[in-house]
Amino acid sequence: MERRKFLKNTLAGSSLMTLGGLSLSSCLRQTEKKITILHTNDVHSHIESFSASHERYANLGGVARRASLIENIRQENPNTLLFDAGDIFQGTPYFNYFGGEVEFKMMSKLGYNASAIGNHDFDNGIAGLEKQLPHASFDFLVANYDFKNTILDARTKPYKIYTIEGIKIGVFGLGIKLDGLVDPLLYKETRYLDPVEMTQEMGTLLKEEKGCDLVICLSHLGYYYKKNPQFISDLTLAQQTKNVDLIIGGHTHTFLKKPTVVKNLKKENMLVNQVGCWGVNLGQIDFIFDSSENISAKGKSIIV
Repeated sequence: MERRKFLKNTLAGSSLMTLGGLSLSSCLRQTEKKITILHTNDVHSHIESFSASHERYANLGGVARRASLIENIRQENPNTLLFDAGDIFQGTPYFNYFGGEVEFKMMSKLGYNASAIGNHDFDNGIAGLEKQLPHASFDFLVANYDFKNTILDARTKPYKIYTIEGIKIGVFGLGIKLDGLVDPLLYKETRYLDPVEMTQEMGTLLKEEKGCDLVICLSHLGYYYKKNPQFISDLTLAQQTKNVDLIIGGHTHTFLKKPTVVKNLKKENMLVNQVGCWGVNLGQIDFIFDSSENISAKGKSIIV
C-alpha cells in the first residue's frame, strides 16, 4: 500500500510549474511539513573560492561561502539534510598534498549527512580512500559496489534511513562502472553490481518494506550520454525503475537550473538533479508533505 503519492504537484525553479491540477500555497500550512534536501557533486577538492580573475567562476564557490549558505537555509528550516554525489577528491593541490583529509574534515564541519563514492575518490587507491575515512563524520552510501574482498569491506553502507518529524527518508548510493575508467590496481577486487537491479532492490526495500515516505538515490552514474544513450545514466535509470522519488547525480558535471521531471517505470513522476561541479552551485529541493499524504516539491540551483 502506497504511503504517499509523490508529485501530485511539482514546483521546479523560480517560476512555479504545476502538475496534476493542484496548487500549493506560498505559505506552509500548519498541517504541512517541509523537508529540505541540499546537495553538491563533483566538488573535486575545491576548498577555496575561485579568484576574482577567473574567466568563468570569478569569486564563486569555496567551503566558507557554502557553509554560510547552508547555515542560513538550516535556520529557515531545521528539517534539512545535506548530501554529496561523489568525486570529492582530485582537482587542487589540497588533494595532492593531504590526500583527501582536508575535504573530509570540511564536509564534516558543514554537517554532510552522507555521500556517494565517485571514480576520482579512488585516485589514491582504495587504501588511500580508506585511510581518510576517520576524518569523515558522515556515511558513505553505495549499494552497487561489493567491497567484500577489499579493505573497504563493512566501511560503507548500501543505504540509510533518516526520520524527521515522523517522515521516513530512505537514501541509497550508486557508483559508476570502474572498469575502463579507473586503473584496476586502484580499486582492487571491488565488484560492480548492476545499478538498475540494485535500484529496484533498494526501492522495494526502502519504500515497500521499510515504509519510507521519500526515497533518494545518490548517483555517480552521470546525467545522460547523448553520444552513447545505451550507457546507464540518471535519466535512463529513472525510466527503468520505480519507488525512487529523487536522483541526486554527479560525474558528468551537468549544470541544471532546476530538477528534471522524468516518468519512471510506472509512469509516475521522479526528479533528477545535478549542480555542475567545483562547488560553485548548491542544489536545494523542498518536499512538502500535506495531511492528505501527498508530496509536492520545488527545486533550484543556488549560486555559491
